[in-house]
Amino acid sequence: MSALIQLAMTFGMLSVLAVGGGTAVLPEMQTILAQRFDIDHTAFVHIYSLGQLAPGPNMMMVLVFGFEIAGLLGAGVVLISFFLPSSVLCLAVGRLWNKIGERPWRRAVQNALEPIAIGLMCSGVYAVAKAAFVGPLTIGLGVLTFVVLLKSRINPVYLILGAGVIGAVIMHLTGMR
Repeated sequence: MSALIQLAMTFGMLSVLAVGGGTAVLPEMQTILAQRFDIDHTAFVHIYSLGQLAPGPNMMMVLVFGFEIAGLLGAGVVLISFFLPSSVLCLAVGRLWNKIGERPWRRAVQNALEPIAIGLMCSGVYAVAKAAFVGPLTIGLGVLTFVVLLKSRINPVYLILGAGVIGAVIMHLTGMR
């Protein structure tokens, strides 16, 4: 039972901290999951990648962490604790925000929060990249995928899957790990 309470407290806190979206809390999530629940960085990256490929909101991947830690009940606890607090907070702040109207300080606050949200999202991407780039092969595939993504209109899901297949084939043929 204590694992469920710990899951609820952990993901409830992460929910409230998710300024600018779930990506903003990825570094903290990765650290907490490693310290409290023994989810190593490799497993974190794999589950995060799965969330990127799955249809719907990519942060639904947090349910997999709950499932890994405490089964189906853990997934349910994580679902409620990660999405409910931020949704209620968003609803309350949104209503207040609309009541305030177009006062000058409202725009100033909004402008100040934008770079903070962008910075938090960049730190999330950095945390995942740091754990995912473990050697020349992963770095090369990551750079190649990024370049193709910038230069083409190919769906990122196909690029991620393609890089995964290419990496698996190269690792199988060369015996790399």
